[in-house]
Parts: sequence; C-alpha cells; structure tokens
Amino acid sequence: MSDLNVTITESAQAYLKELLDKQECEGIAIRMFVSSPGTPNAETCIAYCRPGEEEADDVVMEMNAFRAYFEGRSVPYLDEARVDYSPDKMGGQLTIRAPNSRMPKITDDSPIEDRINYVLYNEINPGLAAHGGQVSLEEVTEDMFAVLRFGGGCQGCGMVDMTLKEGVEKTLKEKIPELAGVKDITDHSDKSQAYY
Repeated sequence: MSDLNVTITESAQAYLKELLDKQECEGIAIRMFVSSPGTPNAETCIAYCRPGEEEADDVVMEMNAFRAYFEGRSVPYLDEARVDYSPDKMGGQLTIRAPNSRMPKITDDSPIEDRINYVLYNEINPGLAAHGGQVSLEEVTEDMFAVLRFGGGCQGCGMVDMTLKEGVEKTLKEKIPELAGVKDITDHSDKSQAYY
C-alpha cells in the first residue's frame, strides 16, 4: 500500500525524535491515526507505539531517526496530511493538518462503518439539520443492523420512528444493500430538545 501521502517535516521529525528518546524504550515508534474518520468529529492523533503495539494492517514509513506507523483504516483520511513543528519562546508547537480527515474517500471496499457514516453525514444529516437534529452511528451489529443515535432536535421527537424507517433506513439500505436495517439507541423520553 504505497498510496500514503503524509508529510512529516524535518523539524517535526526532530521534535518527535526528542520525545521518543525521552521514553527510554528500545524500538519505540510513533503511530498516526484518525479517530471518528470521515465525520465532523474526526481528530488526527499521533501516539507512542511501543514494540508490539503496531497493528497488522498498519502502513510503515521509515523516517530519518525513527519508524512511523499509520493505521491502515486511517490512510485514506490522512491523504495530504502534514505534520510540522515550529519552535517558539514557549517551547514550540506541533501542528497536524489533515484536510481529508473529515471528508471520507469512500469506495465499495471501504469498511461498512465508513460507508454508513458517509451516507449519514452527506445525505441524511443535512436534512435533519433543518430541524436542529443529527444522527450518528454507534455500531454495526453482527447481524448487520446499524445502531444509530439521534441527537439535537431529533431526540424526543414523536416523528423519529417514521424518520428512522422512512428516511434513514430506506436511504442507507439503498446505498448499502448488505445492511439488514437500522436500530435506534436514543432515549426519546427526553423531550427537552424536541422539535415539533
């Protein structure tokens, strides 16, 4: 998998090497990944990666003085990412810019969670936003049900069952045929935010 397009500048590499050296752990590396990739909550993270903590599908890159692992699932979201370090009087700042972390690059081979999130954030949530609501994916069950959480104005709304079945489930099953259906995890007895 050579389509990794991440830049870690020389100043960032030097800074990360200093941090790694302080860990006093032979063979320690860094690992970069995106949590909640392809969603508005996406966060790009760099963590220490001690020997044995890397994952089988990680993509490995040899830097000047250390090794970097990139979570396989995060690679499409790390496209064009740039890690830089700019020293200043307060000790400097490491900046990570990952312009594609929130915009999923979806193919038929993408994990089903990513494909569901893509449909939720690009097709379903814009419609719910008019009512101050949004929906997010909690998990996909073994029997292929998407467990969704409704928030904002959807929570406590009496129309949510209809929205769920008629709108959300129909759209998701059209786009992702292997999905068996959707389930709602949200507690709709809390009507404090409801939109009528």
